[in-house]
Amino acid sequence: MTNNNYFIHETAVVDAGAKIGNGTKIWHFAHLMSSCTIGNDCSIAQNVFVGSNVVIGNKVKVQNNVSIYTGVICEDEVFLGPSMVFTNVINPRSAVERKSEYLTTLVKKGATIGANATIICGVTIGRYAFIGAGAVVTKSVPDYALVTGNPAKQKGWMSEHGMKLIFNDSRFATCTATGEKYQLINNLVVKIDN
Repeated sequence: MTNNNYFIHETAVVDAGAKIGNGTKIWHFAHLMSSCTIGNDCSIAQNVFVGSNVVIGNKVKVQNNVSIYTGVICEDEVFLGPSMVFTNVINPRSAVERKSEYLTTLVKKGATIGANATIICGVTIGRYAFIGAGAVVTKSVPDYALVTGNPAKQKGWMSEHGMKLIFNDSRFATCTATGEKYQLINNLVVKIDN
């Protein structure tokens, strides 16, 4: 289905009540449940599931085979890599109803979650954080942090452009792609306005 504001592929299923922003594209075999909200200029790729009450900001890219369950909030410019996984209950059992126990998972602006990563519910992924492919995130991740492995451990810092930051002795770093400057203060990274 095409309308003046967004595109929905004919094989996608969009339940009544789903909100879709201008310029967004919903591709093959995606399923958007009622009461989810998708922002402007998003790309929802093939075989993506978006649960009820999920909130997705503007310019978010969701790659193939991602399920975004109730309780997940993705701010603007988030990237969700192919087949990455969110959870929404800590201790699921098929025979035990736990919908009242869904935990909120927040993915902040500009964060990247790599292919096949798993995000355990109830964590916050910081602004411009970078979750490596296959990582298993069991605790919150600071802004600009690079985490990899199972369980995920911090291996460094990333710029807003997605380049690894190398801090010098005075705790300053420069993005090699943009020249933007960053400072490490109390083991947290802040971008310095030029």
